Amino acid sequence: MPKVKVPRKSTSVDMTAMTDVAFLLLTFFMLATKFKPDEPVVVDTPSSISEIKLPESGIMQITIDKQGRVFFGITEQTTRETVLQRMAEKYNMKFSAEEIKEFSLQSTIGLPLSQLSSYLKMDAEARKAIQTAGVPTDSLNNELGDWIWQARLANNDIRVAIKGDRDANMPTVKRVIAILQEKKVNRFNFITSMEKAGE
Repeated sequence: MPKVKVPRKSTSVDMTAMTDVAFLLLTFFMLATKFKPDEPVVVDTPSSISEIKLPESGIMQITIDKQGRVFFGITEQTTRETVLQRMAEKYNMKFSAEEIKEFSLQSTIGLPLSQLSSYLKMDAEARKAIQTAGVPTDSLNNELGDWIWQARLANNDIRVAIKGDRDANMPTVKRVIAILQEKKVNRFNFITSMEKAGE
């Protein structure tokens, strides 16, 4: 008896659902991504084999470049606003609501407080073009110590990290550590780049 041939049906897969899922994932990642803020200076960090990672939030970062300039930054926007208001009270200065809002959008500052108001009034391109002198750290005008102290008052659980250039001069690094210890900050982290063990 001859076999009966079953007619073959064409196999077609509807890709509409897969395309929708792909675009939904793409949209989610685009909207949920937090971009890394612009760094005020390029810092070539020393390498280490430590694998401890800093958290994404709750960080006060002090950056030291190879010229010995010191920059100060806080990760939380609301903490930045509070710290600026406290610094303005301490130094008898006034900042407008627009300046406070603009300061809260800055990840790092690196200039004396007296120049901050004019700096915040500039547009973004003008800010990138100017060369800042760094936050004063000398014994007569220790603004860095005041920034650290006001940040600790605004958020006592804030973690401190120092990001220093490998070619930064040691007296500046020692001065920053001394200022931290004056303000009773005895636990802090150094930000380094990852090195393979055995190199």
